[in-house]
Amino acid sequence: MTTATTATPATAGTTTYWTEIDSPVGRLLLTADPSGSLTSLSVPGQKGGRTVQAGWRADTGPFREAAAQLAAYFAGELREFRLPLRAEGTAFRERVWAALDSVPYGATTTYGEIAARIGASRAAVRAVGGAIGANPLLVVRPCHRVIGADGSLTGYAGGLERKTALLALEGAVPGAAR
Repeated sequence: MTTATTATPATAGTTTYWTEIDSPVGRLLLTADPSGSLTSLSVPGQKGGRTVQAGWRADTGPFREAAAQLAAYFAGELREFRLPLRAEGTAFRERVWAALDSVPYGATTTYGEIAARIGASRAAVRAVGGAIGANPLLVVRPCHRVIGADGSLTGYAGGLERKTALLALEGAVPGAAR
């Protein structure tokens, strides 16, 4: 599980800090707010991923703990991130993201199971999928652990190759929802 905190939306003019780190799934772009809360983790080519913007401040300082935890995760030594997170979304998306945070390391779940966890109807599965696809915190908020009801590796904003690599790292058997 990921420890997450939700804060009020940032005000205009708030500084965004950023850094990039290498990982086994490619270069990671991390952003943080002035409090040091991680606001996004993107990979190159990610659907809806962030790119460095004018006015952002390059600074590795706010990311020391995130970098250390990511390194430990990719080394197979960390199963649960403990980072302050601050992703902004609708109330529905935030409920979906909170449900993602409860999917344990090495396990998989389905879109329908996430919908049930948040009390959404079966008809809301597509909306749940949209919220999962809009997750701005790849890897640390484990959207890669969500698979199709038939056990298939369905879409992943970071690409199916990365999803497969992350599930393999965690020892999750694709198709065996737990």
